[in-house]
Amino acid sequence: MLRQKLDSRVISAIALLSLFTACAQHSSSAVAAAQAATPAASASSAAAPSAPLVRGLPDFSGLVAAVGPAVVNVQVIERSSNSRTQRLGGGGNEDPFNDFFRRFGIPQEQVPQGRGSTPQPSRGEGSGFIVSPDGYIMTNAHVVNNASKVTVKLTDQREFVAKVVGSDETSDVAVLKIDGKNLPVVRFGDASKLRVGEWVLAIGSPFGMENSVTAGIVSATGRSIRSENPRNYVNFIQTDAAVNPGNSGGPLFNMSGEVVGINSQIFSTTGSYAGMSFAIPIDLANNVREQLVSNGKVTRGIIGVTIQPVTSALAESYGLDRPRGAAVGSVNKGGPADRAGIQADDVILSVNGKPVASNSDLPPMIAAIRPGTKADLEIWRNKASKHVSVVIDELQEDTRATRTSRNSPNQGNSSGSAVEKLGLSVRELSATERRQMRADGTLLVDEASGAAAEAGVQSGDVILSANGKDVGTVEELRAAVRGSTVARLRVQSWDQSGQSYTSIIAVRPE
Repeated sequence: MLRQKLDSRVISAIALLSLFTACAQHSSSAVAAAQAATPAASASSAAAPSAPLVRGLPDFSGLVAAVGPAVVNVQVIERSSNSRTQRLGGGGNEDPFNDFFRRFGIPQEQVPQGRGSTPQPSRGEGSGFIVSPDGYIMTNAHVVNNASKVTVKLTDQREFVAKVVGSDETSDVAVLKIDGKNLPVVRFGDASKLRVGEWVLAIGSPFGMENSVTAGIVSATGRSIRSENPRNYVNFIQTDAAVNPGNSGGPLFNMSGEVVGINSQIFSTTGSYAGMSFAIPIDLANNVREQLVSNGKVTRGIIGVTIQPVTSALAESYGLDRPRGAAVGSVNKGGPADRAGIQADDVILSVNGKPVASNSDLPPMIAAIRPGTKADLEIWRNKASKHVSVVIDELQEDTRATRTSRNSPNQGNSSGSAVEKLGLSVRELSATERRQMRADGTLLVDEASGAAAEAGVQSGDVILSANGKDVGTVEELRAAVRGSTVARLRVQSWDQSGQSYTSIIAVRPE
């Protein structure tokens, strides 16, 4: 009886399974018929999923082994300060709480100095990379500015005292030189070929941790950011590679092991990495290096216009197809643009055939053109484009007297140190600035510290003469005060109402 019941259940199960199989076959046939009725394109997309565009993560070990030996640690001893506080461990102008877009030497503490105590030199640290077998090194200007001694440490632990060949504050690029032979060097890449999303590698000394490697991707290119420098001639490479205080001056590599940028700034409210870092494109930096090595200074082009962005509303009013170019706000009378016929309310669309995507593109494009050469500018006027030829003038830089190669510890009593010992950082006023200030002279005091500040010289004063000699340039001031035990300065100052007055101030060099 039990056997008969089991046989009956087995037969029922087989019958039920056959029913399910038939249903499945019927369903598959129905789906097949439905798919046959759909368009071929749809069937194709459903049949094979798209292949992933990115597979796996890169292994950076081979790249690091190849390029790492050319990356160096830069240690700096800064000149003594007379301030009542001393900064320890970084560039003297670092303040992790005040500077939103940060340059990054090692973070610094504030150590109170006792009354009458002897000021102690502060120390800083950054990074750099070797660009020639005989010892030329690139780093950031803010790493070595105001340095009394610079020491370069290689990955093999050898140390060299470095000479500051030149420093360009505008681009934040500096060149060092050590005595070496057959040193490992980096290769330069083409920053203009970087693509957003590609991998990049940073090597440096964050927080003094030498030869640290971090990786990330290119987040953006051509990034114009705010900084303490009112003139912006650098459109940065933005990455998310982790860089921190001490990475300044270190290289940014592409996956071919080529340097495409110099790590320079971070975006942070704390002073440490917050997901965004900025590198100077290597083509711009290398141009600065070549000029510093060859000429000791950097020249930049200028056409004499003020510009502003082309907004959607402005583009519409101009009759442009989209917002692009740089709108000319004003033209300096008698300047290159004025002589070429450029007018206020024109829009500059291209320079030598290269499109000006936004107003931030124009200054570095013009600055890169050698003064005295002609440039073809495409402008937009009266809803039509036209081309004009402009002869580029030389930009009169805000040359700081203390920002020179003469800060090498072996240079002694140089013409640069003559002004520096007064505690002055000065620059030459442009003709426009002089008119706006109604200044009688051309030599503006950017910063006054030490002896000059104690004597009463203030930032914003204009130096008219030194030791009875009229001075209008940095070099003239250097010559006038060189060797003086007391420098007699005639300065023009302004009170709170804007009225100017002249005074004579005696400054005893430190």
